[in-house]
Amino acid sequence: MEEFTYAHRDNSVQERRTPTEQFNSPKISSELIEIRKSAFAREIPLSNDETLAYLLATLASTGAKRILEIGTAIGVSGIAMLNTCKNAFLTTIEREEEFFLEARQNFKKCGVSDRVNQILGDAGEVLPELKGEYDFIFLDSAKSQYLKYIPHLKRLLRKGGTLFADDVLLFGYVSGEVPTPPKRRALVKHIKDYLHEVLNDDELISVVVSVGDGVCLSIKL
Repeated sequence: MEEFTYAHRDNSVQERRTPTEQFNSPKISSELIEIRKSAFAREIPLSNDETLAYLLATLASTGAKRILEIGTAIGVSGIAMLNTCKNAFLTTIEREEEFFLEARQNFKKCGVSDRVNQILGDAGEVLPELKGEYDFIFLDSAKSQYLKYIPHLKRLLRKGGTLFADDVLLFGYVSGEVPTPPKRRALVKHIKDYLHEVLNDDELISVVVSVGDGVCLSIKL
């Protein structure tokens, strides 16, 4: 499992810390807590406590029935979202086959398999083929592709729906809190381009929030 190819993975840098993280932890089942512990021990990149807590609080406020997730990993966030919205159905995309298979086991273990449509593939190829509208989209995949996904995400998001993009401050590089290493400059530019696009889109109302490693919320008008 150590050979997964997530481009934004960087274990040499600690995740961005916030003053509020001491107060924020997700309300999740003991079963899911153990799955997360195992994932963190294997250095699988998952949302930290504060981000997951904020994700679930935001999702709960929407009452979402149809959720789209780009970046399943091993299914932790998907399970947490389905446990938060008991009547929701999740479509989730993952390009790493090992993650896809482990997520399938975790969905079954946590009793939510009947509310999940798992798709194995690259989101850039899958998104153009998806139909219908979603109430909530969780974007947590290759940051370099966020900008390219925007037209598809806007098409798939219903009016009044929420787009939740994770890791948009990337260790504090994007916000200037931490100097950007040369090898990360291209990735930082991709993220800044995404933020510029959604913050200036007349069809969206967006805000960047200093939660976890940075979140951008966009509501479709």
